[in-house]
Amino acid sequence: MPYPDNLKELIKKVEATRKSRMEQVKRGEHFPILDAVGREAILKKYHPDYIQGAKRELRIGKNKGSIVPNEVADLLESRPLVDINKIDLQDVDYDVDVLIIGGGGAGSAAALIAEENGVSVLIATKLRHGDANTMMAEGGIQAADKPDDSPAMHYLDTLGGGHFDNDPQLIKALALEAPKAVKWLEGLGVMFDKDAEGTMKTLLGAGTSRKRMHSAGDMTGAEIMRTLRDEVKNRKDTIKVIEFSPAIELVLDENGKCAGAVLQNLETGELLLVRAKAVIIATGGFGRLHLQGFPTTNHYGATADGLVLCYRAGCSLRYMDASQFHPTGVIFPEQNVGLLITEKVRGSGAEIVNIDGEQFVYPLEPRDIESSAIIRECLDRKKGVTTPTGRLGVWLDSPMIEISKGEGSVKSLFPAKYKQFMRHGIDISKEPMLVYPTLHYQNGGVTINERAESEVPNLFVAGEASGGVHGRNRLMGNSLLDIIVFGCRAGENAAIKSKDAAQGKLSLMHIKEYNNMLDKAGIKTDRVSPMILPDYAGKIG
Repeated sequence: MPYPDNLKELIKKVEATRKSRMEQVKRGEHFPILDAVGREAILKKYHPDYIQGAKRELRIGKNKGSIVPNEVADLLESRPLVDINKIDLQDVDYDVDVLIIGGGGAGSAAALIAEENGVSVLIATKLRHGDANTMMAEGGIQAADKPDDSPAMHYLDTLGGGHFDNDPQLIKALALEAPKAVKWLEGLGVMFDKDAEGTMKTLLGAGTSRKRMHSAGDMTGAEIMRTLRDEVKNRKDTIKVIEFSPAIELVLDENGKCAGAVLQNLETGELLLVRAKAVIIATGGFGRLHLQGFPTTNHYGATADGLVLCYRAGCSLRYMDASQFHPTGVIFPEQNVGLLITEKVRGSGAEIVNIDGEQFVYPLEPRDIESSAIIRECLDRKKGVTTPTGRLGVWLDSPMIEISKGEGSVKSLFPAKYKQFMRHGIDISKEPMLVYPTLHYQNGGVTINERAESEVPNLFVAGEASGGVHGRNRLMGNSLLDIIVFGCRAGENAAIKSKDAAQGKLSLMHIKEYNNMLDKAGIKTDRVSPMILPDYAGKIG
């Protein structure tokens, strides 16, 4: 639906300040800039990570005593779906070298590289191949491949953005291999934005010191996923894909090494046993847990399955107390609530302003700072805008892009967003968008090393399911980079490992041991996990 009359009246206040704001930009001024002390203060007071009562200590497992979101604790302190008495470990349905759980960007990249290393590969994915957060990523992928940039500068930006909690070896790999990753994607057929001479265009991202964001309009993730998925299909003789069959438990061998998984067909309920010499978890994040009731940008299947499976198998988790809330999630129209408005919009000139048209925060602060400033403006300063359904938000003044870059710029740079809003009678080249922070990314995850190995032998983890790469806050463009760099590393190292892996007898005894831990901790629950799909019908009922 178009903006109602009361919101159109408020837009006039935004229009009234554009001239002065544009003059400010021309003078190279941005208001206001927060210093280190101001950033720390605004984070601790307003960011959802610091909300009292939103987290608790885990009572079992390798991270016993660690603080995690309540919704994650609920999953980890649940009963397994698998009844070990009903699984015949002699009846193997698929026997492969490398099993990849998850068919998004990380899983597909891993499959391609593993296959190139001469091993048999099976991808088991919960929904369709490509149904993943990769498909929904918009802004771009970082790579320091311009003369005024370097991997060292990319490393430092990422370290600072993660509040200096990143694993040094992981971000070293991320930054050093970024140019190679972009070149590999282009070689596969990804159509990155280029100028008339064929040179890749790059933009500035929040928290970065150089323009290193490579993009494909505002559909970068979709373009990358399209290309990876097509390439996997081109190799259908050596890479098998099973759709609508999520993993509901990992299988170990008698020596504690990962040796496969139990899958469940979502249509028939049938259980399938896969034996594998190496397993890669690439299941993505936890957005559909809707931490603290926040809407999310994540795809339907993002329910933290990988965390549950790896934790029960004996992996540790890191940085699970830090979640990313993207500052610009749509809050109007209601049908689009939670929809991501890429940071590239702000990088192209759009500004964040309050109900009075005042710019209250620099538009390219790191995401956690930007989100905190928006929450403060709405809840504390009472300068947010209220939608017809009672949601609070601020304006993202996208017409500033037209003013600075010329008529038609918004439609050219952001064709998908332009169309999505035009369906509801809102022309974002002429009218601002209403936004508020939305749950976007799982900063933490399973502990891995630079080879993408977990602490469980023969079990690898790549992409959003892993932890340590981004510290406590991810910078724009590093997620698509993460899935390629560590997806490829997982694929290569899993293939190498599978060639000399000696498998023992298959076992599900870790499930029995986990149930015993729940009993000893006095945890009485009828919850089971992994969740597989969010239960919206139950919540409505």
